[in-house]
Amino acid sequence: MSFLSRHQVFFSLLTTGIFLVICPLHICSQEYKYELGGAAGCSFYMGDANQTRLYLSPGIAGGILFRYNFSFHWAGKVNLLAGTVSGNTEDSGQQFPLEQQATFHRTFAELGTQLEFNFFPYSDKYAYIGTRSYTPYLFAGAGITGATGESDFLRVHMPLGVGFKYKLKNRMNIGIEFSMRKLFRDDFDVTREEPGWSLNHPYGIGSSFLKNQDWYSITMIYLTWEFVMREDPCHGN
Repeated sequence: MSFLSRHQVFFSLLTTGIFLVICPLHICSQEYKYELGGAAGCSFYMGDANQTRLYLSPGIAGGILFRYNFSFHWAGKVNLLAGTVSGNTEDSGQQFPLEQQATFHRTFAELGTQLEFNFFPYSDKYAYIGTRSYTPYLFAGAGITGATGESDFLRVHMPLGVGFKYKLKNRMNIGIEFSMRKLFRDDFDVTREEPGWSLNHPYGIGSSFLKNQDWYSITMIYLTWEFVMREDPCHGN
């Protein structure tokens, strides 16, 4: 089984690079530069064994995250997460060739980096310039996912998601995120090397960049603690 292809790596790095180029780094920023915390929630898979239903056969997920606050509107995040996903074609509502059926279960781990855009200027200070102690946000980025199984799995993923965060008190944040991870492959739901039919192209139609690709999703609640105060919050130090 092939591993990371060059075009997958290039696309993911290009996506992150575009965000970084347009990110305004040297404007007024939050009082503290960094955040560190933990997250817990649930995960689920979408692919040939589940094409439309959110939270079908949910598993558990959790991990740690680190965030750097560039400004009131922009932040960069690195996370290390792990979780479980499973699927059963009998629950999919799909008809497969010769009425074939399959099940799978994987434990996965991922390392990823994302760029976040806050809709509102996020801070519990500086109300005179319109900051708010809460905000919805969007994020995208790139990462690598590895998963258990007799059939090895190591792939680039691209996360796309939405979240909401709130300052519980000075230096402490709580948030919730929903995200989908695009895997650029169709074999996340194949845990064993078997001859003949499998959930890797089950209809005999090859996948392409946008078609027949597996995804997994993570919904998590997190708590973070801010540290390292800026010398001058209005000069990005």
